Amino acid sequence: MGAPRSLVFWSLLSVVLTQRVKVRNEVTGYVGDEAMLQCLFPATSPDIKVSQVTWMKEMGGKKQNVAVYLPDHKPNFPLDNSGRIRFLNVSLQDATLIIQPLRMSDEGTYVCEFATYPHGNEDGVTTLSILARPTNTAESRKVVAGNTTIPVAVCTSANGKPPAQIKWLSTLPGNFNASEMTNGDGTVTVTSQFNMVPTAAADQQQITCVISQRTLAAPENIPVVLSVLYPPQVTIDGYDDNWYVSRSEAVLRCAAKGNPKPTQYSWSTPSGTLPPTVQVQGDRLVVQSVDVAVNTTFICQVTNSVGTTRVEQTVLVRAQPNMAGAGTTGGIIGGIIAAIVAVAVVATGVLIFRQQQKNRTEQDNDDLDGPPAYKPPPPQKKIEDPELVSNPPEAENIPLKAVYFEPSIAADPTEPDLPRYHELPTLEDKEPAATTGLSLEDEYLDQINPIYDALSFASGEGAPEQGFIMSRALYV
Repeated sequence: MGAPRSLVFWSLLSVVLTQRVKVRNEVTGYVGDEAMLQCLFPATSPDIKVSQVTWMKEMGGKKQNVAVYLPDHKPNFPLDNSGRIRFLNVSLQDATLIIQPLRMSDEGTYVCEFATYPHGNEDGVTTLSILARPTNTAESRKVVAGNTTIPVAVCTSANGKPPAQIKWLSTLPGNFNASEMTNGDGTVTVTSQFNMVPTAAADQQQITCVISQRTLAAPENIPVVLSVLYPPQVTIDGYDDNWYVSRSEAVLRCAAKGNPKPTQYSWSTPSGTLPPTVQVQGDRLVVQSVDVAVNTTFICQVTNSVGTTRVEQTVLVRAQPNMAGAGTTGGIIGGIIAAIVAVAVVATGVLIFRQQQKNRTEQDNDDLDGPPAYKPPPPQKKIEDPELVSNPPEAENIPLKAVYFEPSIAADPTEPDLPRYHELPTLEDKEPAATTGLSLEDEYLDQINPIYDALSFASGEGAPEQGFIMSRALYV
C-alpha cells in the first residue's frame, strides 16, 4: 500500500512543478516574420535555485538543444548560430526565445527547461506552427480552336501553408481540377486548370480564378482573358444586287477577323484573272466602271498563322438599274425621315403646350398677387331732400349773379378804382325763350345748366363788343 501512495504523491508534485513554468501552448508565425516563444519561471521561494536554462526541439523522436544559458557562460545556440535565434532577456527567470526570420524548418515542438535545486528540472512545452503566404498567379494558355476538351487557363498558388483552395468563375461551359505538390521546406503549391473545348467564340472571353487561404484576409480574385487561336472568319460586303452597266465606284470589301490578326488578302476569279476595270486595294476590290466583264464570281482569300479561309461572291450585272431595290431603299430612307419629322412635330407640340401652361400659371399667379382686374363703381352720392334742408337767412340775401373778368378793357389811369369785372345776368334777369328766339336745343341746355345762357349770346342780336365770349363749341 505504501508504494502506490508514494507514486501518486510524486506524480502530483510533478504536475505542480510543471505548471510553475509559464509558456504558451501554441504559437503561430509567418515565414519571414518573427516568432516569440515565451518561457517564464517565477521565483516563488528563495530556497529554489536555478542553475541553467535550456530550449530543446523535438526532432525525429529526440530532443536537440536550441539555446542554452549558464550564468557563468554566454548564451549558446547549438542548432543555429547565425543570429536568427536569441534570448529576449538573458535571465534565469525569463527564458523567452526570439526566432527571426522564421523558416518553415522552424516549425515543431519546443521544450523550455529550467534546472533547479532542490526540485530538479522543470519544463514547459510550446508548439510552433509556421504559416506561409502563397504567391498567386493565373494566366491563359494559347490554344487552337478544336473539338477536344483541353486546359485553356491555369491558376497557381505557390509556396503556401496550409494549402490554398482554388475555384473558377465562368459563364463558359467547362470544368476545373486541382493538384498539390509539397515543397522541400514544407510549403505546398496548388495548381488548378480550367478545361473546355476551345472555340472562336471563346476567344477574348474572361474567366476568374478565386484563391482562398488561411493567411489571406479575403479570397483573391484573378481575372484571366482566354486566348483561342483560330483561322480567319471571312465575309464579303458591298454587293447590293444592283450592279448595272456604266455604274461607277462599285466596291466589294473582304471583312475578316481571326486570332492572330489576318495578314494576307488576295482577290481572284474562277478563271484566275481579274477584269481590267477592277482594282485591288488590300481588303477592298474597286470597280471603276461596271461592264459585262464584271459579271463573274469574285474570290477573297485571307490568311493568318493558323490557316487560310476563302469565300466567294457572285456578281450579276444588269442592263438597267434595279428600281425595285432603289424603291425599297428610298422607302426605308423616307420612313426614317418621316419618323424624324413626326418626332420633331410631337416635341414642338409638347414644348408649345408646356409654354402655354407656364404662361397661364404665371398669369394666375399675377392675378392672385396684384390688384383686382375690375374697377368697382364709385359710391353713389346721397341726394338730400331739399325740403329737409333749411337755408340760412344769410343765403337768401346773396344775389345769384356771377362775375367775370374782362381782359379787353384797358385800365384808365384817371379812374384807378374802375373795376374790370362785370356781373353776369342771372336766371331772373333773362328774357323768356320766346322773345329771344332760342332753339329747342338751347332751351334744353338752359334747363340742364343755366350758366350756359348767362355765358352765351344770340348771334346777331345785341352781342356785346367784348373780347370774351363763351361759344357753344367751347361749352360742349
